[in-house]
Amino acid sequence: MAFQMAVSGIRAATSDLGVIGNNIANANTTGFKASLAQFADVYAASNLGTSKDAIGQGVQLSTVAQQFTQGNVATTDNSIDLAINGAGFFVVEASEGRFSTRAGAFGLDEQGYLVNATGQRLLGFQVSDGAITGGTGPLNIRTSNLAPKATDGIAVEVNLDAASEVLSAGFDPEEPNSYNNSTSLTVYDSLGQEHLATTYFRKSDANDWTAYLYLDDAEVGSTALAFSEYGQLTSPGLTSFAGVTVGPGVDDMTLSLDFTGTTQFGADFGVNALEQDGFTTGQLSGVDIDERGVVLARFSNGQTAPQGQVMLANFGNPQGLQPNGDTLWTESTDSGPPLIGAPGTAALGLVQSGALEESNVDLAAQLVNLIIAQRNYQANAQVIQAEDEVTQTIINIR
Repeated sequence: MAFQMAVSGIRAATSDLGVIGNNIANANTTGFKASLAQFADVYAASNLGTSKDAIGQGVQLSTVAQQFTQGNVATTDNSIDLAINGAGFFVVEASEGRFSTRAGAFGLDEQGYLVNATGQRLLGFQVSDGAITGGTGPLNIRTSNLAPKATDGIAVEVNLDAASEVLSAGFDPEEPNSYNNSTSLTVYDSLGQEHLATTYFRKSDANDWTAYLYLDDAEVGSTALAFSEYGQLTSPGLTSFAGVTVGPGVDDMTLSLDFTGTTQFGADFGVNALEQDGFTTGQLSGVDIDERGVVLARFSNGQTAPQGQVMLANFGNPQGLQPNGDTLWTESTDSGPPLIGAPGTAALGLVQSGALEESNVDLAAQLVNLIIAQRNYQANAQVIQAEDEVTQTIINIR
């Protein structure tokens, strides 16, 4: 009987050595989770149960439990490398099905999909009309040019000097003496071509001004600005000009000029805000992913556009997941079904861009466990040697 006990002990120690060796081998594997060999004793039992004086029959491997503790997060130079701070798994998909992983080393394939090293696509919430929806699928980064948008709104917020001279002569943009101040900005037509929009300010009375809008030296229109004795704008601050012609083959523009916030104080002329809402054609210049997993494409024209949102999955019992290699797991009856959500919701962690989660293997602890497993192996081998000597003694009895 001692032979069988010792053999079971050697088998257990061998399994323990294998688990520890696998942990050590993957000490530098991104997203790897250490395993722990768990053992149970073995007793012979009948229908009447086990006697309280029964001698055990050895040991058996009960389970190899994954340890899903957080690994250290290391920064990288790749903005689409992702690490999870907290609970949850990335969900990737291939022809073989869906898998969960903590390894967030992603790149772009030739079609613009976010993929890992084995070509599996990262799944997330999709975008429709610039808004993230509840639909899920592979995350794809738009690599085509961003279409231009024609300017239709200009916001001008200035301070007009209350001490400025009232001008009586007619207005002429070519004559600086016919206006008090001016300011310019670039606007865009339907093809993304640039045009210079200039607003001229001419004081016509103590608290009255006229603003003239010109586009590429062509007059668009004018509007009156009236101020109270306290310098606050009292006339409607928004004026719209329709049917602005900019050239052949280009849609006519409709420009709204908003003077909200403009004042007439006893201070020098100053531009506090000058904005427009159009932009030219943009080329993809980079990708950013925020802590909530929202994927933003950056374009050369300064615009950004959401491309989707990384989704995370969690399980009622992560230790019940079935390991598949390549730092991937699949659900099982023990793990329960995946609970899908956005980063930072429910019990799911947040996403860190430009970072990877390192293995959670404690190398020093594993080396100590290696010594213990080795001693266990040697001790069980010693039991076999002792039992062999006892058996030999009995055989030699005359």
